[in-house]
Amino acid sequence: MTDQVTDANPDTEPDIPGKPTSASRTTLSHIMTHNDTNLLGTVHGGVIMKLVDDAAGAVAGRHSGGPAVTASMDEMAFLEPVRVGDLVHVKAQVNWTGRTSMEVGVRVLAERWNESAPPTQVGSAYLVFAAVDADGKPRRVPPVIPETDRDRRRCQEAQIRRTHRLARRRAIRELREKRAAEGFED
Repeated sequence: MTDQVTDANPDTEPDIPGKPTSASRTTLSHIMTHNDTNLLGTVHGGVIMKLVDDAAGAVAGRHSGGPAVTASMDEMAFLEPVRVGDLVHVKAQVNWTGRTSMEVGVRVLAERWNESAPPTQVGSAYLVFAAVDADGKPRRVPPVIPETDRDRRRCQEAQIRRTHRLARRRAIRELREKRAAEGFED
């Protein structure tokens, strides 16, 4: 579903005005409780992943002006454990847009709820969202307009990740087709 071009003729479709990166950037904050822990007593990675997906989904919906669904999650990295009592901040922004999809970059920060020390980065992720209409069909998204050098760098890096995702998908499809032609079942 992601990064696919439909048969629509781009010459006959009206241009969608771009939106600056800051227009949809958001931060979701949540305090971690005992309900969020794993067997080791730290916050479960799945809890962090849900917060990441929630923040990224809000950003994707804001940027696209309507519903957007998670198509993939790349490079979810857990850098430090999160503990009960940590105030977690999930910061998300659109890094890159295609025709109907967009990459959202997410940084996860944690700080003790009762201390004044600066937050520590505890995770990061990149998610691809596809904008959909009421019938669940892909719809166009506005181009993202990077505003800073950092935004421009993030956009360039997102294009590299997209190229790698598409190449990996193509290589896997070709391998499966080759194995099927040789009579191997998957």
